[in-house]
This record gives sequence, structure tokens and C-alpha cells, in this order.
Amino acid sequence: MVIAVALANWEVHKTLIDQGSSANILYWPKFLRLDIPHSLIQPHTEPLVGFAGKSIHTRGYVDLLTTFGTPPDSGQIMVRYLLVEADTSYNVIIGRPTLNQLGAVVSTPHLTMKFPRHNGKIISIREN
Repeated sequence: MVIAVALANWEVHKTLIDQGSSANILYWPKFLRLDIPHSLIQPHTEPLVGFAGKSIHTRGYVDLLTTFGTPPDSGQIMVRYLLVEADTSYNVIIGRPTLNQLGAVVSTPHLTMKFPRHNGKIISIREN
């Protein structure tokens, strides 16, 4: 499922919701276009191991306020993204850590993600 999210007040399209990923990833070319200060990058020394067992080294990680949905029907949380330089058609991958933090339920047949807000309201996000 592919959606748009707001990262550090920038709308980012081509965000993959990946229930199989154990990490949240922000790809390096998109990070550079977001005009986020490099001083926010923290070191991350462990490689990221992909599905095929191939290791990829990261450029570090960054914690960014991320908005899911469109206000007023939205939710915001701080998300830790590993910065990865790789060829991909996506800008961001949202993995299980964030889906769990949101309390999200993803329905692939319906191309919809739902999660509760603090006030009990259920937010629904459909694929772009």
C-alpha cells in the first residue's frame, strides 16, 4: 500500500506501508530534498539486512515528526528513520515499528490503513 505522509512539514508521496519491514527507511535522495539539517543525523553502525540476506550500510538515522492523514483526520508521531542510499521507486518505507506505535491495522484487499487517535476517533487512510 502506497500513501503520502508529512515529514517535517513536507508532503512526501510514494511512501510504502510495509508490514514485513522491521525498520522505517527514508531514502537518502529524498532526505536531501527535504532540507532537513544534517546536524539531526545520528550515527547508526549496524547494517540493515534485507529479505535476501544482503547487508546495506546506513548513513545514520533521524527522528522526524510524521503526520498520517489530512488534518483534522490525522495523527502525528515521532518516527525514527534509517537513512539509506539505494535505488528504489519509493521515498519512504513505514515498517512495523511505526505501525505498532500507531496501533494501525492495514487491509491490503481494501487498500486502507486505520488507526485510533487519542480521542478514540478512528482515522482511515486510503492508498494514493
